[in-house]
Amino acid sequence: MWRNSLFFYKILNYAPKRVALSNSFVNPLPFAKRFQKNIHLSSMLQMFVQTQETPNPNSLKFIPGVKVLETGQTIDFPNGQAAYGSPLAKLLFRIEGVRSIFLGSDFITVTKSEDEEVNWKLLKPEIFATIMDFFASGLPVLNESTPNQDTQINEDDDETVQMIKELLDTKIRPTVQEDGGDIIFVAYEDGIVKLKMQGACSSCPSSVVTLKNGVQNMMQFYIPEVLGVEQVLDEGDKVSESHFKKIEEKLTLNESDKK
Repeated sequence: MWRNSLFFYKILNYAPKRVALSNSFVNPLPFAKRFQKNIHLSSMLQMFVQTQETPNPNSLKFIPGVKVLETGQTIDFPNGQAAYGSPLAKLLFRIEGVRSIFLGSDFITVTKSEDEEVNWKLLKPEIFATIMDFFASGLPVLNESTPNQDTQINEDDDETVQMIKELLDTKIRPTVQEDGGDIIFVAYEDGIVKLKMQGACSSCPSSVVTLKNGVQNMMQFYIPEVLGVEQVLDEGDKVSESHFKKIEEKLTLNESDKK
């Protein structure tokens, strides 16, 4: 999902990217390919909305330039039924072709259907309009839903679990969120860390590569007690578990060939 050869280095040397916003209708050249700037002016709100590509071609990260959630918070809406507690997500799900919504502290990741007839050229204008109209309305982003709190360290967590959660929050999740997704701690059993991938990561076939070549290596580097990392899949996840296993087997064979 990430450039695998650079992922380990990227996490160790992570620093948030700063993108300067201006009142120009023309994109700055260095960001012309990755960022697309759209500016909307209204009497209630002046909003700058950017789109940022993710490693998943079916997911785009929309950056409205205003706070979406509190710092460090994320929440995943894999389908329209799950969005009952978010007025913003409910409005976005009304757009035909939208499959899932993921919210971060300052971004909105929209994942579209894999149908070839559903393309971003048609979807983006509706998504831009919906986002801008929503923030101009003053409605809360969430009214009943609760953002992810899974990496919060609890009193009953043992030392290994505390270290896993700390590593996730400080070195892994910020990098994953930069690409429009998140990794949520589920459990730690018999040396295996169980994680759930959300947002742009959840439906990306190469997410298993991220887990094995990036997250697992990072965990084992800092925490020797960790024997491996496994992904927890929901029934509604688009990429089937069998597909992930095939990719994992292929990786194992490639590693064997190198030896």
